[in-house]
Amino acid sequence: MKQIEIKNLVKIYQSGKTEVSALKGVNLEIEKGEFTSIAGPSGSGKTTLLNLIGLLDNPSEGQIYIKDQDVSKFDKNKLSEYRKINIGFIFQTFNLIPVLSAFENIEFALTLLGKYSKNEIYDKTSEILNQVGLGNMGNRLPSELSGGQQQRVSIARALIKKPEIILADEPTANLDSKTGEDILKLMKNLNEEKNITFVFSTHDKMVMDYAKRLLILHDGEIQKDELR
Repeated sequence: MKQIEIKNLVKIYQSGKTEVSALKGVNLEIEKGEFTSIAGPSGSGKTTLLNLIGLLDNPSEGQIYIKDQDVSKFDKNKLSEYRKINIGFIFQTFNLIPVLSAFENIEFALTLLGKYSKNEIYDKTSEILNQVGLGNMGNRLPSELSGGQQQRVSIARALIKKPEIILADEPTANLDSKTGEDILKLMKNLNEEKNITFVFSTHDKMVMDYAKRLLILHDGEIQKDELR
């Protein structure tokens, strides 16, 4: 089932008096349950593309469809609400709230949805912490966790909403190779067990090797599209 469709996507940034074309008419379809990596050199447009799919930015031209809805036409409030419910984000810098424990960082994502009781939030948070292998570390602050453990909290926070799409921007960039591979195995298992669509932006060859589909961007255009 087609989950994401991008048509003639253009993104132009203004840098002083100069226009910079980050994306140049990209066309792309991503099926539900894909495990896709977007790779390319710095400046290729991969983070821009990920941000547009994640509704964190607006295209200069073109359309973005998610489940046949043209989300590029949504207003700011509708974009925010759709993103909050349907899309999970994993960042290379983890983006955890430093004064909250691992447990509190995760439960906060559910609290924002405003549809669960305190008991439901507690049970769901406890369950997801166990799934990512941190069941005994919920009381620790981010500063008391290793990089790999912080990334597991970030994954749990993204997953707890049960989003249909998870976008990961350089998820292994701040991890050593062994920890990075453990994180990739965890995400791949979640992809296979729950049929969640994962889309990565990466420089990391290991992430590319794990991907079931590899897209190579160069100068804002798709240069290669390879199924594994």
